[in-house]
Amino acid sequence: MARTLVPEPVTGGPAAAVSAPPRARRRAGAFTSVPPTVVVAGALLLLVVLVAVAPGLFTDVPPAAIHPLDALKGPSSAHWLGTDQLGRDLFSRILHGARPSLLLGFGSTVVAVAGGAVVGLAAALGGRAADGVLMRLADILLALPGLLLALLVVTVLGTGTVNVMLAIGIAFVPGYARLVRAEALVVRRSGYVESAVALGLPRHRIVLLHVLPNALAPLLTLATVGFGTALISASGLSFLGLGPAAPSPEWGALLSAGRDFLQTAWWIGVFPGAAVTTTVIAVNVVGRHAQQRFTRRSDR
Repeated sequence: MARTLVPEPVTGGPAAAVSAPPRARRRAGAFTSVPPTVVVAGALLLLVVLVAVAPGLFTDVPPAAIHPLDALKGPSSAHWLGTDQLGRDLFSRILHGARPSLLLGFGSTVVAVAGGAVVGLAAALGGRAADGVLMRLADILLALPGLLLALLVVTVLGTGTVNVMLAIGIAFVPGYARLVRAEALVVRRSGYVESAVALGLPRHRIVLLHVLPNALAPLLTLATVGFGTALISASGLSFLGLGPAAPSPEWGALLSAGRDFLQTAWWIGVFPGAAVTTTVIAVNVVGRHAQQRFTRRSDR
C-alpha cells in the first residue's frame, strides 16, 4: 500500500501561536499593548533616576564650583546649558539637582500615602463616630488648595527639606484617605472577608491579610500620578525659598535664582523649568497608563 505523507506544521505559524501557553500569550500581549509614548516616558524616567543616583556618570564638573569670569555665559561647547550669575555650570547643577528634587517628591508621596492609609482605614473600620469626624475633617482640608495648605504647614513647622516633605504630604493626605476608606468599605463587605469572620479569624488578621492589601492596591497606582503633583508642589515651595537651603541645586531653587535674569540670561530659568516639566509629564504618562491597566484588570 502507498503511504500517505502528512506534512508537519511549520514552526512559528498560526498553529504555534494557537498552541502557545495562555500565560505566554498574555505576556506578549502586555508588551505589545504598551503605547510608544509610555515606552518613551518610562525610558526618560529611568534616565532621570539614573542621573539622580549617579550624576557623576554624566558630568565631572562640581555643581558648586564658582568661576566669576564665566558668569552669565550662554550655552556653548564648554558649558552645554550655560552658566549662572556666579559662573557655575548649569548643566552640572541641573544633573546634581535631580536627587534632591526627586527625594522631595518621593518623600512627600510616602508621607501622603502612609497618612492616607492610616486615616482611611481608621475611618472605614473605626465605626460611625470615627468615620464622621475623620471624613468631615478631610472635607475641610480638601476645600483648601493643596499648595496653600502646604504653605500653612510650612509656616507652622518651619522651612527645610524635611519640613517641606511633611507639609506636602500632609496636604495630600485627605485625598488618599478618601480613596482608602472607599476601597476598605467595599472590601469589608466582600464574601471572603465575611467568610473569614465566620471562621472566627481575629480582627487584626482579617485587616492585615484581607482588607489592607486589597484596599491599598489602587492607592499605590494613584500614588504614581500623585508623585508628579508632589514634585511640582515641592518645586513651588523651593521657588518661594522654603525648600533646601543654598547652595543646593534643587530644581525649584534654580528656577527661583533664574527669575531675575530672564531678559539677560534666559537659560538660567528655562532649563531647570524644562527639567521639572519633562519629568512631571513622563511621570503622569506612566502613571495614567498604570492606572488604566489596573482599572481594566479589576473590571474583569
